Order: sequence, then C-alpha cells, then structure tokens
Amino acid sequence: MTTQVAPQRVAQRITSPEQALETAHRLAEQFSPTAAERDSQRRLPVAELADLFASGLGAITVPQEFGGPGLSNRVLAQVIAILSQGDASIGQVPQNHYYALEVLRVNGSPQQQRRLYQEVLAGVHFGNALAEFASKAAHHRSTSLARHEGQWQLSGQKFYATGALYAGRIPTAARGEDGKEQLVFLPRNTPGLSITDDWSGFGQRTTGSGSVTLEQCPVDEEDIVPFQTAFERPTPVGPLAQIMHAAIDQGIAKAAWQDMLQFVRSRSRPWIDAGVEHASEDPLTLDRIGKISARIQAGDALLAVAGEAIDVAQRHSDALSVAQASIEVATARAWTTEVALAAGNLLFELAGSRATLQEYNLDRHWRNARTHTLHDPVRWKYPAIGNYVLNGVLPPRRGTL
Repeated sequence: MTTQVAPQRVAQRITSPEQALETAHRLAEQFSPTAAERDSQRRLPVAELADLFASGLGAITVPQEFGGPGLSNRVLAQVIAILSQGDASIGQVPQNHYYALEVLRVNGSPQQQRRLYQEVLAGVHFGNALAEFASKAAHHRSTSLARHEGQWQLSGQKFYATGALYAGRIPTAARGEDGKEQLVFLPRNTPGLSITDDWSGFGQRTTGSGSVTLEQCPVDEEDIVPFQTAFERPTPVGPLAQIMHAAIDQGIAKAAWQDMLQFVRSRSRPWIDAGVEHASEDPLTLDRIGKISARIQAGDALLAVAGEAIDVAQRHSDALSVAQASIEVATARAWTTEVALAAGNLLFELAGSRATLQEYNLDRHWRNARTHTLHDPVRWKYPAIGNYVLNGVLPPRRGTL
C-alpha cells in the first residue's frame, strides 16, 4: 500500500508572484535577527523551516494543472535569494525540495505527480539523499535499489544530505538493477532509514547536510521516479538546480553587503589619511562600496535573465533551449560566486578590526559563501560558457553546470 506523508502543519496557498515575494520577505525579516546566533550556536532552524513550509512557499513551482500556482523560475530565484539574505542556511534547505519537484515534473507518471504534488501543496517538505562521501568521484553513486523476495529495497550511505533532518520525504538517488539511476521519494519514517546530524562544515552550519544511512529500506514502487533519463534527453532539470545555488550566493552577498553598510555607518572609524570625520565619508570606502553595490545589482539582473531562459526551456524543451538556459545559469552562478566571496571579504576591509569580534559573528557571511560556492566549481563553468559562445558547443547536460 502506498504511503501518504502528512505535513507538520497544513500549508497556506500562494497564488501569485506578488504573494510569494511578500511571503519570502516576511519570513526573511523573521529569520534575520537570530541568524548570527543560530550560526554561532549551531542551533538547527526546526521551527523556522516549519514556518517556511507552512507558508506555502514549498508549493510555488507545483504546476497549475495539479493545483499549484506554477510560478516562474525568475520568481523562484528571487524567493531563494530573499530567504538566503535572511539566513543562508535556511535559504539553501529548500533547494533540493524544488529540484526533486522538477524531476517529478519531467519524469514522474501522472499518478505520481498527482499524489506527490498534493503532499507538497499540503505542506510536506522534501529533503535529499543524493551525494555520497566515499565514492571515487563526486558523481559516482553506489546506493542500490534492488528487488528482494518481491519487495524493492534501498541500501547505501549518503552524505551532504541537505534538509534531510527536517523533511517528511527524502528523495534518494540510487542505481537500479538495470544500472540506471532512479530517484526514490522515500518517506522519513521508512524502516531502515536513519539520519545523522554530523555536518561539521565551517559554513552553512545549520543546513543539516549530514549523513543518511539506508539499510534494506522497503520501497513502494509508486515512489520510484526515473532520474537518469532527465539528463539523457534535453530537460531543464540541471539549470533549475543551479539557478537556486546562484540565488543562494546572491542572498549571501546581499547579507554581507547590508551588514557592511550598517557597521561602517555606526561603528567604523575613519582612517587618519582620509581627512574626514566619519568612516562613511572616506572617499576610498565610497569607491569600494560603489563597486560592490554595482556587482550585486548585476547579480539580480543575471538571475532574472537565467530564470526567464529556464522558463523558455520548460515550455519548449529541446537541445538549444536547454543549452541556452544552462549557459545563462552558469553565467549567473559564476558571477554570484565571485561577488559573494568578495562581499564577505570587503566587509572586513571597510568595517575594520572591530568587525572581527566574535560578538558580531560577521565572518559567517564569508564562511557561508566559501562553503556553499564549493558545491560546483566555477572554474568549470567559464570554459563551458566560452566554448558555447565562441564555438557553438553545447554544454553537458547535468545538474552541476
């Protein structure tokens, strides 16, 4: 019998882009005042994430034909960036949720879509168990999905399982008996499934990106969705995954920028050679702030272009539309990676030594940026962009570009 997962709290319904953005801003304002404390104490945002998924934001990409608002990817990127500015760890947690929903959209059967989308509309949070820690290469997976006495079983060890600690279902990547990868939408209470809070990264400290252990977990066949085929043909699954990572970095950059402005205005002292009374009047400080502000604003524009390209690829998926979306997203991701790191560093250059005091915990912005930007190396994005614009070579179809 197929298991239906119930939400922690029944979610509100969001019906428009304006409502989604207003909700994201409201939640970010709620999360922001305690973000530094959560980071320093590594206090998991259980209540905050419950509020997020009860708000209805988890369902904004559910297609209209299944009762959702089917909002654009431009809006999705804005929502992720807004949440990440409020708290970068909280902003990252829904990324895999929306990623799983896109795999469901392109590869799920109508019955699977109807059932799982209804859970999401009700407020169920999907986590993830995709990556593995001990494999020879990052993209290799040894987790197996096999039949045993007529019952599908899932066995393996996962890590970097962002959001799994908080989720009602944990979409898990596994290799089937035919060698093809599947995505198993595994209920959290499945026997043999255990989640360990052993993430010790110095940034993104409360994402819950630790271990998931699967010991002969029984699997309902209705919870198995083809995964590998989402990359064997042109689909927007890959660029959709990546635009959210770009949006997370954009949010981190804005958070560092905002704290920098506030600190320079209220606490920093001018350098002796500036000849001014306030640090906020220092001409070199004004120059640096002007430059980083322009770069951050450009990040918003690049995310908008990338989101619109994904929208096109979702409506008409072919090799060219998906390639264009991938390149636009790679451009945005490369840009926001560099700007997030730069903003986290510039904060200290302009705010001064006082900003390094632990009581402010301002280094969390740089730590968050440095940790999250390791997710997919920028050094592989620029050659793909260059090869496309110069030689017309289509980029690889995968979730890491």
